[in-house]
Amino acid sequence: MAAYLGVDLGASNMRAAVTDGSARTLGKAKRGTPTGPDGRAVERAILDLVRAAASEASVDPAGIDAAAIASFGPLDLATGTVTSPANLPGIDRIRLQVPLEEELAGAPVHVHNDAAAGVIGERFFTDPIPDDVVYLTISSGIGAGVAVDGAVLRGWDGNAAEVGHFVVDPAGRRTCGCGRDGHWEAYCSGENIPDYARDLHAAEPVETDLPLSDHTFTAADVFAAADEDPLADLVIDRIADWNAIGVTNVVHAYAPLVVALGGAVATRNPDLVVEPIKERIDALVFTGVPEVRLASLGEDAVVRGAVASAITGGTGER
Repeated sequence: MAAYLGVDLGASNMRAAVTDGSARTLGKAKRGTPTGPDGRAVERAILDLVRAAASEASVDPAGIDAAAIASFGPLDLATGTVTSPANLPGIDRIRLQVPLEEELAGAPVHVHNDAAAGVIGERFFTDPIPDDVVYLTISSGIGAGVAVDGAVLRGWDGNAAEVGHFVVDPAGRRTCGCGRDGHWEAYCSGENIPDYARDLHAAEPVETDLPLSDHTFTAADVFAAADEDPLADLVIDRIADWNAIGVTNVVHAYAPLVVALGGAVATRNPDLVVEPIKERIDALVFTGVPEVRLASLGEDAVVRGAVASAITGGTGER
């Protein structure tokens, strides 16, 4: 029996799935992503994750026919690596392709931006799906996978559609993890929402019970306090405005018929993230207004897209 592997390397979590040629899951695994001390720690964690998924599937990793790994960027496709990722500061390089090829005894390994894998998964597993679609992930970071006229955009280095680094605030009031100012990701990603809440409270000191001074304060705390805490409501409303601007820029750039939102921030808070975008976008978009909805595969969109890539030789085409 043929076996295929998909891996999703996220800044917070990693997922792996082993399937047969019909994309039926045989085994899967999930782990937290190491934050260091270096890229080799992440590489070792990926291999441990793959071994766990293969073990559950009763498959020897050396017997897997093909694999694909999808990761946050920036990517270097020529070497199959991630270089200086904004969401894992202090890590210089993570090798994706070579360690996995060695683990799989030379089986082909395809490398994708994580959001590009998301749009591959959305198109491969959803029926019907238009040829013009954007998969937008709002998670630890923000990114997009884009299909135009049925072709998934990759870019010469694998970094096409890094929309999280669109400038949404020309005043540059927040600095992104990449070191530049005013980027969408700096305001609306799960990693940055807590600091944005602190910034807003410093500028507009409304009443709040949010644990702003606690190092364990997270975006989940903000969303959990919706309709109960004035600062939480202010943050959620401002995030909705930035998200609507970001999605508008995506629509004007790529003219999708569907914008499918994935990533933990969106999938866990659809009423507070997805619905406000839908409410605002008609007034902002100059061209055709797309359908805005949750991604059909939820938090598995990226790993399932990687599986589809592995099965189809890297294209994701059915």
